[in-house]
Amino acid sequence: MLRPEATTARYCGPVTDATHWILTLVCEDRPGIVHAVSGAIVEADGNITESQQFSSGDTGKFFMRLQVESAATRERFEQALAPVTERYGMTWQLDVVGRPLRTLVLVSKAAHCLNDLAFRQRAGQLAIEVPLVLSNHDVLAGLAEFYGLPFEHRPVTDAESKAAFERRVLEVVEQHDVELVVLARYMQILSPELCDALAGRIINIHHSFLPGFKGANPYRQAHARGVKLIGATAHFVTSDLDEGPIIEQNVVRVDHSKPPEELVAIGQDVESRTLTQAVRWFSEDRVLLDGARTIIFQ
Repeated sequence: MLRPEATTARYCGPVTDATHWILTLVCEDRPGIVHAVSGAIVEADGNITESQQFSSGDTGKFFMRLQVESAATRERFEQALAPVTERYGMTWQLDVVGRPLRTLVLVSKAAHCLNDLAFRQRAGQLAIEVPLVLSNHDVLAGLAEFYGLPFEHRPVTDAESKAAFERRVLEVVEQHDVELVVLARYMQILSPELCDALAGRIINIHHSFLPGFKGANPYRQAHARGVKLIGATAHFVTSDLDEGPIIEQNVVRVDHSKPPEELVAIGQDVESRTLTQAVRWFSEDRVLLDGARTIIFQ
């Protein structure tokens, strides 16, 4: 994910001998961008192995994601890019292909999303590292331990304890240089202050196909309305509840015979797949923000 404030590369650790890079950039659309970027990559002895771009007619912005093979050091690569990024006023980011993304996971009682994320991380299918699983309940401590993930329980019972929980979130983000916070069915509404502090870095899974059935108990709402499709939506968190830019959505067909309990069971599988896909795209720098929507380079 290209952060709005990014101007160079996000921190990637002491990597100086990487050969496969990801370059993402956003700027005002105008002629010559692709030619200029390609020239800078050639100057860094780079070979473009994957290239995707999009020009937004709505906002007039240009979006690009490149994977580049180059033996150049980061310093040399950035020096080659600097004249181009300055000329076009680019917001850009240079990262290493496959580098694990430092990810804080927030949970409550439901296990399915955490289980899917942790399983795929352990299996090498998801490039994240989890310094902590933070929860307002202790129910999932055993699951976190099974996967070897640090777990911390901080009860949220009133406004004071909620504020303390959110302060702890910010502490962990700073201490571990966390790049992404995942709400894996964390059932507390975040304060506007926390949403603003981590804008563009919090992903939530909502157990409904937004914009329908917002808030709590969407499966009961869906059952009451007799819907034929239920789904899940992974989106960025903003101070407007369930209104953040959508990253991924999935649906599954159901019928009138399914009681709310069965809809929940069916929906949990959809939620897990949807959240994991959103986190995967984010970790691979495939998600770019364009106002209230996202550009996904699959």
